[in-house]
Amino acid sequence: MSKEKVFKFVIHLFLIFSLLVCLYPFFYMVNNSLKTGMEIMNYPFNFPEKVNYSGYVQVFSELNIVRLFLNSTFIALSVTILNLVFNSMAAYSLEKTQFKYKDVLFKFILFTMMIPGVILLIPTYIFLFRLGWKNTYRVLIIPGALSAYNIFLFKQFFQQIDNAYVESAKIDGANHFQIYSKIILPMAIPVLSTVAILCFMGSWNDFMGPLLWINDEALYTLQLGITKFRSLIPGTNLQTIYASITFATVPVVLFYMLFQNQFVKAYTGVSLK
Repeated sequence: MSKEKVFKFVIHLFLIFSLLVCLYPFFYMVNNSLKTGMEIMNYPFNFPEKVNYSGYVQVFSELNIVRLFLNSTFIALSVTILNLVFNSMAAYSLEKTQFKYKDVLFKFILFTMMIPGVILLIPTYIFLFRLGWKNTYRVLIIPGALSAYNIFLFKQFFQQIDNAYVESAKIDGANHFQIYSKIILPMAIPVLSTVAILCFMGSWNDFMGPLLWINDEALYTLQLGITKFRSLIPGTNLQTIYASITFATVPVVLFYMLFQNQFVKAYTGVSLK
């Protein structure tokens, strides 16, 4: 066997092992959601002796899972859409237009990424509380509508788009909004998909935000609702906890799988070659 074949074999073996390591927690979660609570406590790593769906039944009967799911979906989609619109517009203006102090503004945006969020937690809380946003959807959506990292990501991708496209469109009489919406965005599908994945996953998995701002159970997100619900579940009903966690995990996995091909392209510029 040649050295090249041996090298490829080792690489594939390593990738398979890495895949199994990544998939095992998901398998462990789903596997335990199909057991009884006593089975989970006594044999957490075994396959279920008999497939049991009581955990999923209890999730729907004891936890308002549909309401929690809709709340989380609404918040995550709102944050994602606003990020795609505002951050891409900001990046376009920084990369494809000319105005005074443009470089200074971009450096300031990058500088904000160095400030730990915990430092701004108290003043942000006071500001939003005085606005009357506590215990509303707005407090979980509006502050997350802009992201310095996402602006940076969009700008880096837009750099790979030849300015000749912009200049040609200007000659044809197109304004900046037309150039942005009809030329730049169709070419930026990879970075749009990547930002969508990052924003959706970040918002969907957010726990500290809802814990800090939301008191009304009707506004609970899936993460907060499951955490509050978990403290009420006796050990003999552990399957309910695993079933609820499965409900919280599956949408994120499906969302990532839907856009995973574009995820790599955003960092490599494959689509522009």
